Amino acid sequence: MKMAGGWRLLAADFLLSFMWVWSSVLNKIFVHRILGYGAHEFEGEIVRYGVSLLNMFVFTFMCKAARGGHYNPLTLLSAAISGDFSNFIFVLGARIPAQVVGSIYGVRLILDTFPGIGRGPLLNVDIAKGALTEGLLTFTIVIISLGLSRKVANSFFMNTWISSVSKLTLHILGSDLTGGCMNPASVMGWAFANGEHITKEHLIVYWLAPIEGTLAAVWLFGILAGPKKDKAVAAKKDDAPQPKSEKLN
Repeated sequence: MKMAGGWRLLAADFLLSFMWVWSSVLNKIFVHRILGYGAHEFEGEIVRYGVSLLNMFVFTFMCKAARGGHYNPLTLLSAAISGDFSNFIFVLGARIPAQVVGSIYGVRLILDTFPGIGRGPLLNVDIAKGALTEGLLTFTIVIISLGLSRKVANSFFMNTWISSVSKLTLHILGSDLTGGCMNPASVMGWAFANGEHITKEHLIVYWLAPIEGTLAAVWLFGILAGPKKDKAVAAKKDDAPQPKSEKLN
């Protein structure tokens, strides 16, 4: 990888992660303070989820415009696992730390601008249930993302729509248990601000479990998708015209 391209990706990862933690806070401010909806008011939740979908479309477009930059370490990790070793080391040693630092500075600025705005995601169950929840949520969204990259890679709208609805659905399912984060970097930003970034709960639930879920999803998808690709190649070979055999005199 060229040095200039590497620095560009690091800058993009930092900025996107910085903006991602801000986007969720601005969404809540827009719905609850500007529009005046209550914390659990049905209409307010519908508006907030609608804004979240729009927000994911905007960030997907920005990631595409950044030519590889991203705000979620799990997205980078799932792609790096099947890539070359030098890229894997670059992702693990530089890009993911850039995302973490971007999230930390983003949350720090949020708390300086809006004191008392919140504490980020909360773990409302024990560590084992929390780890299982985040692991399963991550496993599911990674499987969906890999499938979309294989099936509808050429359709930006359809790919983004299915991915965004899936992420939002999984987030809602896990929100009362762990926050339904599926993004270790953004959780790290809030945990660092609260002095909880080196606790056992944070490391196991929001880092170890999602990473294991990502690894399991990539491994399983490789098994399930591999034979299908081989079958397609075999079918293409079977459909190829066979040479005519010469008649025996």
